[in-house]
Amino acid sequence: MGEHLHVVAGSEAKGPYALDIGPGRAGWEYASLRVLELRPGGSHHLATGDTEWILLPLAGACSVLVDGQVIDVRGREGVFASATDFAYLPRDAHAQIASGAGGRFALAGAKCERRLTARHGPAPEVPVEERGSGRTARTVRNFASAEAFACDRLIAVEVITPPGNWSSYPPHKHDEAVEGRESVLEEIYHFELTGTAYQRISPSRPGGADLLAEIRSGDTVLVPDGWHGPSIAPPDAPLYYLNVMAGPVRSWQITFQQDTGPTYR
Repeated sequence: MGEHLHVVAGSEAKGPYALDIGPGRAGWEYASLRVLELRPGGSHHLATGDTEWILLPLAGACSVLVDGQVIDVRGREGVFASATDFAYLPRDAHAQIASGAGGRFALAGAKCERRLTARHGPAPEVPVEERGSGRTARTVRNFASAEAFACDRLIAVEVITPPGNWSSYPPHKHDEAVEGRESVLEEIYHFELTGTAYQRISPSRPGGADLLAEIRSGDTVLVPDGWHGPSIAPPDAPLYYLNVMAGPVRSWQITFQQDTGPTYR
């Protein structure tokens, strides 16, 4: 089970994608993540199909032609530099992505039903939250949280964890529909770092997801169910991860594991 959940960097590369994880590979219904690599002057055509996508620069800038409009995405030098602007690409569309200087671009996706409008997400409008305290302190960029940006099913955020800190702590889950308390969400973690980090998933049910993984830059972890956390940063370098979530209802409601100490959100 652990081998299925821990996707080592490069093991799911396909064509221009350094990573290509869809519902079929993950064994679930909704969430996808691709990492597109473009050389200087490169371009890529994306047919969105039945999935809504957010194009998020990991490093570099690009322009996107979609639904007759051009969205200029200014991007950033790298994931630790700052929050970034992004582009929302609706289902049933054709998008042309081009980059003069080249770069790496995450495509966070969710199979959906409604077709929303293609649009730009400006970096200054990204809510940045300082979450936790002490050794559980981390910075969350809520660029496509349920409250911050309109999507049909997709939820996506970035987390920066300082050296030696724990995030996604205490462990929490969202694998049951409990009215007013917990929603069902598939989740993907995609990591960038220098050195080695660790990620834990423990079962919330008999036979559920169970993983303790040594994480390196470019690795990805799938969370179909279970208690997930902590994400442990190296002692001498920060840890970045992109969270992509999707489920039948676009609502981030979680249950904390009760035997791990104070609930630092």
